[in-house]
Amino acid sequence: MANIPRDPPAHPDDGPALSRDSRIADSACDVFVIGGGPAGSTIATLLAERGLDVVVAEKDAHPRFHIGESLLPMNLPLFERLGVHEQIGQIGLVKRAAELNSAQHGAPVSLRFADAWDKCHPYAYQVRRSEFDRILFDRCMAAGARGLQRCRVASVRFTAGGAQLITTEADGKRRWHCRFVVDASGRDTVLGRQLNIKRRHPKHASSALYAHFHGARRLDGKDEGNISLFWFEYGWFWFIPLVDGSTSVGAVCAPEYMRTRRSSPTEFFLETVNLCPQLAERLRNASLCGPATATGNYSYLCSRMHGERYVLIGDAYAFVDPVFSSGVFLAMNSAFLAADAVTAALRDPAHAPALLRRFERQVNRGLQQFSWFIFRMTSPAMRNLFMAPRNMLRMQEALLSLLAGDLFSGTPIHWSLRSFKLVYYTASIMQWHANFTAWRKRRRMVRSERTRAFEEQGDLVHSASKGV
Repeated sequence: MANIPRDPPAHPDDGPALSRDSRIADSACDVFVIGGGPAGSTIATLLAERGLDVVVAEKDAHPRFHIGESLLPMNLPLFERLGVHEQIGQIGLVKRAAELNSAQHGAPVSLRFADAWDKCHPYAYQVRRSEFDRILFDRCMAAGARGLQRCRVASVRFTAGGAQLITTEADGKRRWHCRFVVDASGRDTVLGRQLNIKRRHPKHASSALYAHFHGARRLDGKDEGNISLFWFEYGWFWFIPLVDGSTSVGAVCAPEYMRTRRSSPTEFFLETVNLCPQLAERLRNASLCGPATATGNYSYLCSRMHGERYVLIGDAYAFVDPVFSSGVFLAMNSAFLAADAVTAALRDPAHAPALLRRFERQVNRGLQQFSWFIFRMTSPAMRNLFMAPRNMLRMQEALLSLLAGDLFSGTPIHWSLRSFKLVYYTASIMQWHANFTAWRKRRRMVRSERTRAFEEQGDLVHSASKGV
């Protein structure tokens, strides 16, 4: 365990100075993990198993609701390494494929994971995140991490020897002294906000509406657990069946479309569903489990993911779009990649910078591979290619491997993915007018979001200067 420093010196990365309030209790650990979701619980398990004193602070109490129920096949090897695969299987519905639906293309297309380049991972799971996240949180505590629930991190101050954090818990405030901080706080991006490194994504803007339904019509037989995606005029829908009979349905659409809302989120969501007749038919006899939820533009990226005494993993670093259900996998995988770098920072500082740089390269490579497809997912050329899949030069197998999350195991898919991109660019040229119109619309939406953000920031500054 780290010793509590008496009066740690300041550091250029330091945030606002913390008062030495004697009424605040002091505690210490080696690593303080902000966030008890998939990323935070995973890295806490790995570090605790290596003998480090780890604290995980979760702002809510498990089980708690969280959207993002669809997993990828490459999550399964991570579950095996954590020793939780059997538990996840007990709460999950098997997902063997992604069904794509486009009104302009007629019959749906199913992309099966069994047809990927590596045939060893033919399925994934759909899960209730409340149950899934609780399993991972319990696992990190079983490994020896200290789990704090309903514990919010109010501030972080970096020092020459580590960091000081002020947390707010049920019994009051506490000052934590640690040697390293892991920000796994998801969209809260605690360090991203405090260090002022969080930015709206420069190439993508998206908002979401979602709800859960009883009685939605699923696919038949073994395909019951497959995810279905539906394109519509303003974006796309997800349709994720869960093991308890409910179905998660959400729309990811342009922020400009969201700003046309003049009714409640639930009414607007149902109006949006009716814009997609294929989905509306699947929900014809279904009933809502509760009100719909709306989010603003949630595509963002932090300008860096690590410093000398901290890393950002999972959604704390970046989130683009959930179209490929990659969020949980990228979060957990980034935790595995970061664990070696954090261990080195504490036990072998000479090698830590190289491991942190390698961690950054690996995370960004995976994020960039998904992002290239995400940015183009609603373009006419991409939709045409997805709805008429061909395995020329093993491009379909490579694409399925990407969709399965097989980007870090050494499967040789990259030349085939490059060939797919060449086909896409060729198709875009041949359909230049439709694709240019779609590109211009997407760029206009991104610029509109930037302008709105700058205007809002300017209004805040103006109000502050007037003392409002």
